[in-house]
Amino acid sequence: MGYDLNRFEGIVDEELICSICSFVLEDPVQSPECEHAFCDSCIKQWLQHQCICPIDRIQIQPSDLKPVPRILKNLLSKLKLKCDYADYGCISILRLENLNNHLQECEFNPKKPIVCNLGCNIVIPKDELKNHNCIKELKKIVDDHQSKITSMTAEMNRQKNELELNFKELRSLKNFVSKFIKSNQLASSIVSASPTSPTSNLLGLNLTDDDDDDIARWSATLPIAKVIRWGGIISTPDTVLQTVIKRALIEHGCPTSILNQLMENAHEKNWPLGLSTLENRQINRAQYANFVCKRVPNKQAVLILACDNRHMPSHMIVEPGNLLIFAHGVE
Repeated sequence: MGYDLNRFEGIVDEELICSICSFVLEDPVQSPECEHAFCDSCIKQWLQHQCICPIDRIQIQPSDLKPVPRILKNLLSKLKLKCDYADYGCISILRLENLNNHLQECEFNPKKPIVCNLGCNIVIPKDELKNHNCIKELKKIVDDHQSKITSMTAEMNRQKNELELNFKELRSLKNFVSKFIKSNQLASSIVSASPTSPTSNLLGLNLTDDDDDDIARWSATLPIAKVIRWGGIISTPDTVLQTVIKRALIEHGCPTSILNQLMENAHEKNWPLGLSTLENRQINRAQYANFVCKRVPNKQAVLILACDNRHMPSHMIVEPGNLLIFAHGVE
């Protein structure tokens, strides 16, 4: 449907009028052979019933339609007409090419987006302002956000459960390979001769050692740690601090098979998923109380060993354990 003739100043050339709706052409297209021009919506609706030109009855298919020449577009763009919202009070007379931009900014546009000045600052159409209820609209926003949070929480729990299953499978695989190595003298001798071979570090679990038994026995010798300020964790301890902590671990009998891995796990980049970012730490803060923490004697550092924390979700622990170094807050 084209533009109403009564909106235009002066006389509009007949070549600029759609023969279907008898209004000024809007989004004009033309027939490829006879070159008659029509509004895009008008001719497409016409062709749904009969595939012929409305003027000279030549066969036309919708796919045959093409844009009108530039000269015709230029003639249309220079026509002057009233604003769509003249009945609402707008007195602007503007060129057709500027109409769309004007309509978006026109003060008389009943659908113009405006900011509510009653306190909620929500952007709403102008004609809805009189019936606007700030509390009701804000409640809708809160409910929408709550729905998204619920959905994200459900997805996070699903991923946690999936991760838990993966860790269980990983531990089962570790135990299987460890038992296989112990039962095979040849394999055991190869592993012993080459501690850096791929087999000895399968999945990064140091399977040449006596499983969790040595770690558990060592853990039993360490004092229980009480962390009173979890915010005091040092996420990237420097070399000097690492050296001091490593020496303390060695002095107090840390199994050599896990020493280097524990030191690597002192860095935030190697922490378990539940502690890997500040956001994750805040989300999982309530679970800290369930950790079994062992103190590195005489140091502001604690060990959260996997063998002591099998009760924890898999996203909160890492093999063979986590070494957390604190600036303060460990008793």
